[in-house]
Amino acid sequence: MTVQDLYAFRTLVQLLSTYHSLHLFLFLVTAGPSYTVPFLGSIVEMVQDPHAFWERQRDYATPGLSWNSIVTKFTVMVTDPATIRHCFNHNSKDTLLLDLHPNAKMILGTRNIAFMHGPEHKALRKSFLALFTRRALSMYVEQQDRVIREFMDKWMMAQAGQPMEVRDMVRDMNCATSQRVFIGPYLDDPKEIKKFTDCYMDMVGGFLTFPLKFPGTAVWRAMKGRQYILQVLEQAVLRSKERIGGGAEPSCLLDFWTQQILKECQEAEAANVPPPKYSITGEMAYTVMDFLFASQDASTASLVWVLTQMAEHPDVLERVRAEQVAARPDLDATITGETLAAMPYTRQVVKEVLRFRPPAPMVPQVAMKPFALTPSYTAPKGAFVIPDIISACRQGYTDGHSFDPDRFSPERKEDVTYAGNYMVFGHGPHYCVGKEYANNHLIAFLAIVATSLDWSRTRTPDSDRIKYLPTIYPWDSIFTFKWRAAAN
Repeated sequence: MTVQDLYAFRTLVQLLSTYHSLHLFLFLVTAGPSYTVPFLGSIVEMVQDPHAFWERQRDYATPGLSWNSIVTKFTVMVTDPATIRHCFNHNSKDTLLLDLHPNAKMILGTRNIAFMHGPEHKALRKSFLALFTRRALSMYVEQQDRVIREFMDKWMMAQAGQPMEVRDMVRDMNCATSQRVFIGPYLDDPKEIKKFTDCYMDMVGGFLTFPLKFPGTAVWRAMKGRQYILQVLEQAVLRSKERIGGGAEPSCLLDFWTQQILKECQEAEAANVPPPKYSITGEMAYTVMDFLFASQDASTASLVWVLTQMAEHPDVLERVRAEQVAARPDLDATITGETLAAMPYTRQVVKEVLRFRPPAPMVPQVAMKPFALTPSYTAPKGAFVIPDIISACRQGYTDGHSFDPDRFSPERKEDVTYAGNYMVFGHGPHYCVGKEYANNHLIAFLAIVATSLDWSRTRTPDSDRIKYLPTIYPWDSIFTFKWRAAAN
């Protein structure tokens, strides 16, 4: 390369840098980095240490707006709770649409409920109301109880009193719980269960890699996994339709939905109108897959955080145990919906775990057209808009960076005072329909392990760090378990 070539290359870089900076300036909000690498933006920093990167982004403006650039994409982080709610309230092709992950549509498919909007989305969500009634939730918690106890026994057999990393073990328990509760009797072949679970984990793994879908890549395996899962679920839907259509009582979430859909189809026939699109077997299978996927990473992360926070706060754990002994005279008896109602402090603890460490820290969206975030700032078309749940959950609350379940007590009522900031389950058209299911699972888990096990955490120099997978986990979660004397 000649001197002239080097000079020309340097000039080109300078021009590109100037263009990049000018492009960002056109859309600039007041806070953000002073400079980003042309075209790459801050992607290297984000990949190297996601937790530090996003904490720094929050620090630019909380509450408020801050900008960055990630691989040419102009990005606006929203940390003000009112503006976050404003974003969540808009979901259409003329405003904002969810853009969960670069690999999401390849892995989950374009029919995933997260990508739906408008009347079709609204009608589908309305049909879910039958899935989360008090009767249904009570059935689910009894099934959750059984799976938790089964896996607790497996953990104790596997660890032999030695410290162990529990994240994958908790993940397997949560996956088994979702399968049992959602499709129950229709996933009954051990070989099929094994392949179904492996394919499911391939789908999860596809979110932890680059968006490449060539044969042999993680995304390709995830897509193949989805195909198998949908095949299995279509057969489950057909069996559920036959069983519930024959007058049987529901025994899982799919059955409750089938019961509702058959009712809607009868009403449509009586009114001489087409049945809802979501009543088609393939569409039902797709939606059940969405439920399975939505219940996995966030709940797994929160279950791990429950163990972690109780190890770090033994005084809180002792209060949970005292409440459990009072509420459950027979600690071996299956937890029911009525039993859950007698655990107000345990519920407070779970709510605080979720506030303190929201499993889904951000909800990326894309501006389909110029979108007014505030009276003084409009995000340009194509911009990434990132409502930040962590920021919202820290604001307003007394010492919001600390873990304090008493903030939700009847005396302090911070859950009432700052209800608008608690967006762990989202807000607006995509508010999580499974909120109570997820809460009950965490409460049942804490109730059972608190009264059955003692555990301690093995701390390392990284124990206070946070890992993005893409939901947030402790950097390490190494525990030693032993049976409690009263549980022997």
